[in-house]
Amino acid sequence: MTDNPDYKKLPPPPPYPDNVDSEAASSIISFSDDDSNRKIGVMGAVFLILNKMIGTGIFSTPSSIFAATGSVGISLALWALAGILTLSGLSVYLEFGLAIPRSGGEKNYLERVFRRPPFLASSVFAVQMILLGFSAGNSLAFGRYVLLAVGHPMPDGWFPRLIAVVCMTLVVLLHAVLPKWGLRLTNALGIFKVLVVLLIVFSGFAALAGYRLVPDPHNFDNFWAIEKGDGYGGGGAYAYATALLQVVYSYKGWENANYVMGELKNPQRTLKIAAPLAVIGITVLYVLANVAYFAAIPKAELAKSEVIVAGLFFRNMFGESVAARSLPAFVALSNIGNVLAVSFAHSRVNQELAKEGILPWSKFWASSKPFNTPAASLFLHWIVTIIVLIAPPPGPAYNFVVNLYTYPGAWINACVAGGLIYLQYKKSENWSSPWKTYLPVTIIYLLLNVFLALTPFIPPNSDWNADGYPYYAFPLVGIAILLLGVVYWVVWTKLMPKLGGYVLVAENVIDEYGQEVVRYKKSRKAILIGGVEEPLLGGGVGVRVRHGYESIRS
Repeated sequence: MTDNPDYKKLPPPPPYPDNVDSEAASSIISFSDDDSNRKIGVMGAVFLILNKMIGTGIFSTPSSIFAATGSVGISLALWALAGILTLSGLSVYLEFGLAIPRSGGEKNYLERVFRRPPFLASSVFAVQMILLGFSAGNSLAFGRYVLLAVGHPMPDGWFPRLIAVVCMTLVVLLHAVLPKWGLRLTNALGIFKVLVVLLIVFSGFAALAGYRLVPDPHNFDNFWAIEKGDGYGGGGAYAYATALLQVVYSYKGWENANYVMGELKNPQRTLKIAAPLAVIGITVLYVLANVAYFAAIPKAELAKSEVIVAGLFFRNMFGESVAARSLPAFVALSNIGNVLAVSFAHSRVNQELAKEGILPWSKFWASSKPFNTPAASLFLHWIVTIIVLIAPPPGPAYNFVVNLYTYPGAWINACVAGGLIYLQYKKSENWSSPWKTYLPVTIIYLLLNVFLALTPFIPPNSDWNADGYPYYAFPLVGIAILLLGVVYWVVWTKLMPKLGGYVLVAENVIDEYGQEVVRYKKSRKAILIGGVEEPLLGGGVGVRVRHGYESIRS
């Protein structure tokens, strides 16, 4: 216990409803209005989202989308549809985020919904986030495009990986030692990314007006026609499903601000403004950028290109030398902006998991010493990323591991959407939020994630082992990662307590921000509702609901 008078000055928490059980009560959180430890305003949150959303997708993905559909109109419609679907997910996350304005994102939302068995949802999310929340893909892309910018090829060898390791190390050190400069650089790169996309958009307007170095490709003459040409069209239902999958993943990152709610100034107001502004802006820019590509690149060249689409666009608009020199540098800076945003956000999630006692050696990973930053959690993010960068051999094995991190998120998001439907229509949950997501919107987002989870199981029309592995290996390994979280839960909450003769107890305590949060700690007794303490032999799970204001130290 501690006698710190600061805790005594806090206002009393709202009373727990009489019809909420012990596990439900442990997830109810009250908040302080103290913004002294918060440093991210509206524009900072916007660029935190933009930096994660704008990676290499908009510079490369449009080629495969057109190749799959064979239609200019349908390709553009898919980009607009993906933006609308993203907004449905954003609405779900706004309702959760404004009701539970704490760092951690899905961790908090799953804990609020799935309280039985105790700790299971937290364990599954923790394993998925720790093992797959790495920044290896964009770090390696940064290394490759740096080499390309200086005139070397983009091999999947050890030299670009070495550059990636240096990139990741510098990013982690910057966020840990000079956090304000880390945010400033993130904001600067966010502005730069938007300017690059705007350059493409306005150049596209010029191309439509006839100002380009190549003849008019006439791509808009038969706007909705579905064609089968040299390298595009004829892929069938599987190709369309895969195309939508790729476009949706090009929008990934819109939830980034939810992970760092504890860092936002006036978090509810900031998130309500910043998240829709970022997502709507990106949707408009993505659609207009695709219009620009079609205005300057012939269909066959677009579909079969082995370089990124933006490179072809720059070549057709400004000449070979400008495209060769400038675009790789643009993409490299875009990649490092993504690494900065992801490392900042995911380290906060790691720290929240550690604060609750979910991770091994939680006290260390939760520490903010010595720089008053989540340096230890950044180090954990660095460890996993470096392992992924170094361990897999070049080729299909590495690409498989790097691309794996996106898949389990579909199952997590589906559970979040389904959980919101449950909370809204289960009156005994007493759910309320400043933001209301209507049922059709939530159902759209739920169905989208079911689609993302099931589509990879559909057999492709081409070789089943085209990427070096059976097509079904990707989703099966992703599901195995989630099941590993169940195994961790069994070991953490069942096996180890039984062997150690203790129980895990959930206690409501006040953290350094004045917020009432849940902490899991070892206890030799199970503390039941009503304050009656009884021994629980053989280990297990107990719950303690605290209404006091003293900090508990394990």
